[in-house]
Amino acid sequence: MSTGKRLVQYALDYKKLLITGIILLAFAVAADLMGPMIAKKIIDDHIATSLDKSINFTPIAKLLAVFFGLAVVTAILRYFQYLLLQNAANRIIQKMRNELYGHIQTLPIRYFDNLPAGKVVARITNDTEAIRNLYVTVVSQFAISGMYMLGIFIALFYLDPKMGAITLFVLPVLYIWMKLYRRFAAKVNHIIRSKNSEMNAMINESINGMTIIQAFRREKQMDGEFNELNDEHYKYQSKLLKVEAATSHNLVDIIRSLAFVFLIWYFGGASLSAESVISVGMLYAFVDYITRLFNPITGVVNQFARLEHSLVAAERVFSLMDRQGEPVSDEKIARYRGNVRFEDVWFAYKDEEYVLKDISFEAKQGETVALVGHTGSGKSSIMNLLFRFYDVSKGKITIDGMNIGNMSRQTIRDHMGIVLQDPYLFSGTVESNISLGDARISREKVQDALDAVGGDRVLKHLPGGIDEPVVEKGSTLSSGQRQLISFARALAFDPAILILDEATSNIDTETEEIIQHAMDVLKKGRTTFIIAHRLSTIKNADRILVLDRGEIVEQGNHDELLALGGQYAQMYKLQAGNGSSVG
Repeated sequence: MSTGKRLVQYALDYKKLLITGIILLAFAVAADLMGPMIAKKIIDDHIATSLDKSINFTPIAKLLAVFFGLAVVTAILRYFQYLLLQNAANRIIQKMRNELYGHIQTLPIRYFDNLPAGKVVARITNDTEAIRNLYVTVVSQFAISGMYMLGIFIALFYLDPKMGAITLFVLPVLYIWMKLYRRFAAKVNHIIRSKNSEMNAMINESINGMTIIQAFRREKQMDGEFNELNDEHYKYQSKLLKVEAATSHNLVDIIRSLAFVFLIWYFGGASLSAESVISVGMLYAFVDYITRLFNPITGVVNQFARLEHSLVAAERVFSLMDRQGEPVSDEKIARYRGNVRFEDVWFAYKDEEYVLKDISFEAKQGETVALVGHTGSGKSSIMNLLFRFYDVSKGKITIDGMNIGNMSRQTIRDHMGIVLQDPYLFSGTVESNISLGDARISREKVQDALDAVGGDRVLKHLPGGIDEPVVEKGSTLSSGQRQLISFARALAFDPAILILDEATSNIDTETEEIIQHAMDVLKKGRTTFIIAHRLSTIKNADRILVLDRGEIVEQGNHDELLALGGQYAQMYKLQAGNGSSVG
């Protein structure tokens, strides 16, 4: 379906508002365009015919009252028509933004790997705002202008069919200009919107990485890169501006002058003919209507640029909405027992560049399985597959015998919890970051989860307690506080399978001891996976999997692996010797 048809489809969802607004607009236009007709009647029937005698003001006063009354009616109808059309436009964009944001939630994590966050933000905010301008301003102006032009042509044909036919020349001129403008502007606008997205992405990245930028004194370099991008944006904006400046008002002025040339030529020739006498009222009406005709023409021409901006923005929005997503499922299943099995699993983020090769292992209910290995060995990839952030390339993963590839992603995750190395906190409070707005997580449950992980000791200095405000990313909290909130979040949802993705690598020893103590109690009855840098934290794991270049090269418990004297033993001795951690 073309972009235009899709935009019409959205408009049809609010057709009652639009149709009502257009009907009121039609009545408003009719009332407004009666003015020149009344003026013609006053001039021809009461002023021109009374030059040789006294003027009777009574019928003139009545006609003037009608003239004023029509002006009032026009104002009232235009007011309600404006409200209806603008409200419809706002509702259309409200629906589009909701659908776009909702669609983004269904896109797989893989989609965001190569797309900067700023570009996604630009689609939801800037591009939809441009589409809003299409409905609020462009379509509204086209509807008003189109209605007025139709009414004026009907009036002109009523007054004089020949002159009415002559004035129709403006329509092909407008159409040809619009086609030529679109042919040039479409390409330039695509580049402008793309550069705008790139700037948004760069700004977003710079804000998130401001600590690194300033620490390594890269401010001038970043400023130079942004200026270069902004200069490109300016260059294409200037190209578009030159075309608009040369053809908007200038084009209308040329057409207006041409119309008056035809008018004077036509009526001048008629006045020289003895068979045709042109009344003053008729001439006034024609001049008034033609003058009025160019107000909507100016309105239409001035909207060409905004129309093109909006259509390009709509193409970008619809291209995102056309990305293959998965419906968010509310299906619930009984709580897992927690038996997890990987069977001959292969996985590649790109083509056949496998980061996991023939991975097979089993984690039974209540067991703690640790994954260790150098950076790039595949530890986090295993967890990404278990959570179905990505799907396996070959093989299968089962939970309690159920193939997770046959279940919706939301259903799978309903009884799983995760704590990341760098926990993400949302703007809100400590409580909202633990409950995430889930009605099942009461205030008491939030407090219990915090107490269970020892959060009362680390968070006791916060004046607001669990109502303490949290800014985006929790930047006002220490790494230990953020980690404990993230840990309490996972526990509050009472997961059957718990994943700790290097959850203790960025916190101090005291906080680590608090978490370790809580884990000894809380992991009972849960299948727990731990990705660890500090091997000292996984000595009590039931099984340790040692990964190297995407393969399991060793497995066993801590004592068995030390006795084996392989990679694990070397890593452990290295850490024990210098207190460091592994990739």
